[in-house]
Amino acid sequence: MKKRLKRVKKREGFGLSEISILLSNYEEIFSDFDPRPYHQKALSVDFLQEIKRASYDKEKLELKLLVPKKTRHLVHERDIKKRLKEHFKKHYLLMGKEIRKIKNRGWIFVFLGLVMITAASILSSLGSSKIFIHFVTVLFEAGGWFTGWTGLDQIYYTVGNKTADFEFYRKTYKCKISFVHY
Repeated sequence: MKKRLKRVKKREGFGLSEISILLSNYEEIFSDFDPRPYHQKALSVDFLQEIKRASYDKEKLELKLLVPKKTRHLVHERDIKKRLKEHFKKHYLLMGKEIRKIKNRGWIFVFLGLVMITAASILSSLGSSKIFIHFVTVLFEAGGWFTGWTGLDQIYYTVGNKTADFEFYRKTYKCKISFVHY
């Protein structure tokens, strides 16, 4: 018992958190509407939401899928593990790419906003009384502020809204997946 307790404490010390999902069969992992074999089948939204909910406050995951002993099939389990890993990796990489794209676009907007504000400052320092110069100055000031703030909004808020999904896929991509019978 003490050895077992030490192992549990050691695993907890590394921040490993177990998520156990009780399944009546393998089909509960996948979409009911997808007739393809396990290695290609789309994952169930309910299954993914349950893992996401359970993983919210955990840094590192270990996913244990509990299936009835009499229905276990090792070849299916191998295909399902592979499919899960592919799904998690694909979405992890896609989310990372999307976040980088949003950040890059945000920084471009910030830069363009600063350029427009600088141009407005230069035009206003010329002291011209021409209506066209005054119009362009006002347009650049307003446009510069709007563009700059839109870029900062993209960087901080839009990316922030995507971070939870990115973290979920990061954790699941790196998690250990195992099947256990009950």
